[in-house]
Amino acid sequence: MKHGPDIARIAILIGDPARANIMTALADGVALTASELAAEAGVTKQTASAHLAKLLDARLIEVEAQGRHRYFRLNGEDVGELLESLMGVAAVRAAPRVRTGPKEPALRYARVCYNHLAGELGVGLFDAMRANRWLALDEGDVAVTKTGRTFYEGFGIEIDELNTQRRPLCRTCLDWSVRRSHLAGALGQALLDRIFERGWAKRVKGTRIVEFSRSGERAFKTHFAFPG
Repeated sequence: MKHGPDIARIAILIGDPARANIMTALADGVALTASELAAEAGVTKQTASAHLAKLLDARLIEVEAQGRHRYFRLNGEDVGELLESLMGVAAVRAAPRVRTGPKEPALRYARVCYNHLAGELGVGLFDAMRANRWLALDEGDVAVTKTGRTFYEGFGIEIDELNTQRRPLCRTCLDWSVRRSHLAGALGQALLDRIFERGWAKRVKGTRIVEFSRSGERAFKTHFAFPG
């Protein structure tokens, strides 16, 4: 007798190589067309459409029509975090890719995970905010402290406004490359948005890579009081 949610169905859907490539392409929160996703998966548009229909039926992705085009994206931050966790398990336990490519070090250093900062700098940011007691971690639950609220609001982030959103203010997300947690949730997205707005970093077009300028990385680490 089966108990609990049907994880096998979700695992089978994500486990198909083409569908896995489709979902990984959407892991940074962007919306892409069926043609773009077919190219990412290395399949025909007709085959991609069949895969997309299955992912839509399982509510792993969602679609939005704009004019003649239909744009697909992941259906929520929890799906993005599931993919990040699976990448972490694959990085440790699966056979490594024969060709990692030149983007691999940059992805490990700083990247977008759905809508927040991940990689070495994302984990470093989370560690720094905990060390400075702007965040408190208690048995996996993350909360903004009183001094943290003052700090974040000084950085241009209104905590009360974020608290009105339906999603959690803070949550941990296991980083696939570092194998430690970075910050997700509404605050995680707001922090990344402010990093971009300040011009410290930019998204590398067509990738998940977050590229900091030399001065931007220095300002970023200074502002968040990175140790050392």
